[in-house]
Amino acid sequence: MEKREINRGCMEANTLAIIDCSAGFHSHKDSREAKEDRIDFLEAVRAASVVPENGTPPTKKMVEAVFTILRAGESLELVMSSYELLNEIEMHFPRVYISESSGNGPPELVVVKEAWLPFMVSLDVMPSEKETDRRKACPLFDPNGFHELILGLAEMAYKTIPQRLDTKYLVNVLEGDFVPRFNTYEESLNWNILRECVLNMLLASRRINFKVLMKDCLYTICALCQDYAGNHNESECSESSSEKSSENHNTDVVIALFEAQRATCMAMQKLLIMILELDMSKQQAHMLCLTNRSDGMRTPVVEIILDELTYQRNKLPTFLQVFNDPKWKLEIIVQYLLKYTKPSVHTRRSNGPLENSTFVGVLKSFSDGSSTGNIIKKLNVEEVQLLLAHAFLAYISMATQQHVAAMPDCNKAVLDSSSLVEISKNVATAFDSLREVDEEIQISSLGKEALFTAAFIISTS
Repeated sequence: MEKREINRGCMEANTLAIIDCSAGFHSHKDSREAKEDRIDFLEAVRAASVVPENGTPPTKKMVEAVFTILRAGESLELVMSSYELLNEIEMHFPRVYISESSGNGPPELVVVKEAWLPFMVSLDVMPSEKETDRRKACPLFDPNGFHELILGLAEMAYKTIPQRLDTKYLVNVLEGDFVPRFNTYEESLNWNILRECVLNMLLASRRINFKVLMKDCLYTICALCQDYAGNHNESECSESSSEKSSENHNTDVVIALFEAQRATCMAMQKLLIMILELDMSKQQAHMLCLTNRSDGMRTPVVEIILDELTYQRNKLPTFLQVFNDPKWKLEIIVQYLLKYTKPSVHTRRSNGPLENSTFVGVLKSFSDGSSTGNIIKKLNVEEVQLLLAHAFLAYISMATQQHVAAMPDCNKAVLDSSSLVEISKNVATAFDSLREVDEEIQISSLGKEALFTAAFIISTS
């Protein structure tokens, strides 16, 4: 171990000497020379840690220097190289992972506490003047800084690439910390494992407004989706600084901007799904009396999404188009429709997996023209068929995933063919009821896809 520490110290000194980390990012060296130094530094870190089969993990200072290069965003080459290197480091040297079982013992969750993190989640009080000065020279994000980054994503469409890759990388870090913990929690129901995850500590901070953060996430997902889908002209692409203006017409930059746009949108969706899973686990832990006063209480993110989509209905089509997690899409749509259907089918779940009967119950509210007519007095026909089509296709996707997952193990629960046929028949009936209420209805392309799928399932049953 002592030899390992000595080697790490030498490696850190040698690599950081290339850029002189103490002043390298604010030096007056020629920009081309500084860029070459940073490229050499990134290559040195990769050669020392990532390329060898048993490479030595980079030190905190080394990883922080790589992250600083990403955030500085001085050239497309540096931005992409530093971003890729950071992800390679995360892959090769995870901070949290599940160890392989030794002997008859179960796998264990391993947390490398000395690993570098791009977050400061322990500061829940206003920083002192000394701490503020330190943070100005440090690239780390505190909870408020993370919120500000998300808030600015949709507002700076087609500006700089680094902010978008910052977000993508930060979400990757949160995912790497959350997923092993979540999988272990599902096996052990040990809430402490999830209580200590970075995401939970980030969201529990008193320095951010959780409800506002979730609304900003939703708005950002919708805005970014519209942007990279082509709602803006490529000629609108612009860099934030005059030094980068000459790159606007560079094909590589345009392609990178669109790719960064798409990746950021998917990262925001991934963040939202992790928070949904965290909320569900916390609610389950609360029902099992595993939480305490320190865990606090907050509005579930599902309710925040439902309220936002209810009062901002123009966001509904875009959100349903881009949000592609079938489990949570179905949950959100069912809960959305429950607001406008019969109270008798309102069976909001508190924990556990989605109940098929909930979706069946909602569909049965469209079983005749009379009940359907009452619903479309509150929701228009276009919104109803959009919701029904997306919900049905999400249900089919869930059925497919569960079937594939259960193939090696016949004891796992699978959505059986009878439930699929029942759902398909109810979907067809619901669209027939819509036609009965509105004879001039124009079935959307997505609605036609849902009806075709339902007819195929029924015909082959």
